[in-house]
Amino acid sequence: MSTSVDGHGHEHPRHELSPQAKRIYAIRDLLLEKGVLTEKDIQSQIEYQEARSPVNGAKIVARAWVDPAFKERLIADPKAACAELGIDATALNEFVVLENTEKVRHMVVCTLCSCYPRPILGRPPDWYKSFNYRQRSVNDPRGVMGEFGLVLPDDVEVRVHDSTADIRYLVLPLRPKGTEGLSETELARLVTRDSMIGVMDALPKLPET
Repeated sequence: MSTSVDGHGHEHPRHELSPQAKRIYAIRDLLLEKGVLTEKDIQSQIEYQEARSPVNGAKIVARAWVDPAFKERLIADPKAACAELGIDATALNEFVVLENTEKVRHMVVCTLCSCYPRPILGRPPDWYKSFNYRQRSVNDPRGVMGEFGLVLPDDVEVRVHDSTADIRYLVLPLRPKGTEGLSETELARLVTRDSMIGVMDALPKLPET
């Protein structure tokens, strides 16, 4: 049974790893042995990947809800606006923010694979990558929204946007009514990953803790 040593000096058995995972560890060990990477490099990348989550997107949306000037900057130059909040979106080739309105709703899909704004939303959910979602989002977007609990009136237009390797999208959901007294931090708790993909609205009230 082989073992690996993490950044804290603890040994972990590898017998439970898949062949693919063992191969990855072997490549990693070789890169460390050759001096191509250091343990610090690896740990830095792990921390960077873990920091990318829907929390980033929620911060952006909440700021746009409370600061009209920021919202204008966000729509005009999303990467620069993200940088104002300490969020690095420079890895995205082109980044577009889609603002929902009472009459127009936006929904994002990647019809070819799973292109997704990872610096803003982290890893895509499994359903986003599924063939079923990719196909039905184009053919029946209202039906997909309905399965997430979002039923829109007939006079609301639904626009589906195809994310690609060259362009990624973030949906700016409508601010829920009756939230005027909430702080920016509280508003961020109303913003879900799915609302930033466009398959549902932001939460109407704060979740219980």
